[in-house]
Amino acid sequence: MITGSGTAVNVVTVLVGSSVGVLAGNRLPARTRDLVTDALGLVTLLIAGLSAFAVTDAAFAAKVGPHAPLLIVLGSLVIGGIVGSLLRLEQRVEGLGGRLQRRLAGETDSTERARFIEGFVTASLVFCTGPLTILGSLSDGLGHGADQLYLKATLDGFAAVAFAASFGLGVTASALTVLVVQGAITAAGAALGDVLPDAELAAITAAGGLMLVGVALRLLRMREMAVADLLPGLVVAPLLVELVAAFR
Repeated sequence: MITGSGTAVNVVTVLVGSSVGVLAGNRLPARTRDLVTDALGLVTLLIAGLSAFAVTDAAFAAKVGPHAPLLIVLGSLVIGGIVGSLLRLEQRVEGLGGRLQRRLAGETDSTERARFIEGFVTASLVFCTGPLTILGSLSDGLGHGADQLYLKATLDGFAAVAFAASFGLGVTASALTVLVVQGAITAAGAALGDVLPDAELAAITAAGGLMLVGVALRLLRMREMAVADLLPGLVVAPLLVELVAAFR
């Protein structure tokens, strides 16, 4: 098995799925596209809930104590959010989306530009903050196979069809985010030589699940959360696990 093949397949499925979605979306009325977006928001909320449930993981509680997991997840989001806000990650991601829009679609009106950026940001967050992104990429980098990324690639391909039907070409650009993020994690896995302990992985999964709740709220047009600013929490979470375990 070639290291990195899982990410390569994932990028291809996003490109193919989003291309199909763009072609289909042009033939759908606005009301239908809005309904598709609502359905995606509900499914994202379901995935978020399943991921956030990792806060109850037995290995997590055994390492840091029964009452600490919730506080660790809270701390990772708060600290990560502060760091991300100071780094202006949300603005930077939106700026990247704007630059990609100009390269891929040329100059368009403000409505199309906003739609492109929203599609790029939303799809990038959904495709890159789930547990399969981290666990699958690490497994691929460690040489344990890319089966989890192949599963993720299949799910992302279908999701890309639905996203692109609503948001258009911006979803296609999210393939670049998938390539960079999963490629970096795969490279880190190759360098680490071992998988993350179960407790740290559970903390990352739970924090990522709550971030996906923010994405779902955006899709359902309930709250425009700056979810990208929370992403450093995925790094903070395992560090807090080690810190709490050391002083327990």
